[in-house]
Amino acid sequence: MDKKDFVVFGLGKFGRSVAMTLAKNDCDVLAIDIKEDVVQEIADKVTHAVQADVTDQEALHALGVRNFDVAVIAISNNMQASIMATILAKELGVPYVLAKAQNDIHKRVLEKVGADVVVFPEREIGVRIANSLISERFVEYIELSDDYSIAEITCLEEWDSKSLIELNMRATYGMNVMAIRKGTDLVVTPGPNEILYKDNILVVIGRNDHIQKFSNREE
Repeated sequence: MDKKDFVVFGLGKFGRSVAMTLAKNDCDVLAIDIKEDVVQEIADKVTHAVQADVTDQEALHALGVRNFDVAVIAISNNMQASIMATILAKELGVPYVLAKAQNDIHKRVLEKVGADVVVFPEREIGVRIANSLISERFVEYIELSDDYSIAEITCLEEWDSKSLIELNMRATYGMNVMAIRKGTDLVVTPGPNEILYKDNILVVIGRNDHIQKFSNREE
């Protein structure tokens, strides 16, 4: 995979987290915020950190934003600035723009002005936490869309020592097994003859209603 260059607009909690995580993974990151003190706090943790107005096209042009592969619009407290930054990033030629939205109306506007992906970080984290609380069967839960999710589920006692072909997960539960954690080992795309044991963790993908139905089934 080719190395990508990232520019992050807005250094609130979400923006800082994204910028620092990308930098820790050896990505080149330009972090931009209008507040000088916020920029100074992150300056030694990313490739470049600059104080600038993200709605100023000339400033963004001078910073070479057009040369970046991905722009992350992480502005959370100023909807107008978020929308303008998204427009400018696309106009300057950034191929891929991910933007954070405050609400559904904000999301629709961001999509209209060119954002490739719009996220609700707090909402998505909330969904994951809530689903992990609903059922002890869930170890982890990631909502991919309004229709599909990936979940880590604990192996049921009734599955112990049975193969995937015997259990027929797709037909019985509407879920496909993507991987199985067996202690420290991870079996990716397991074959139909893979045997499950009670301490295994299964990584499954399926429709949200199927996964929820599984979580609500009686022992």
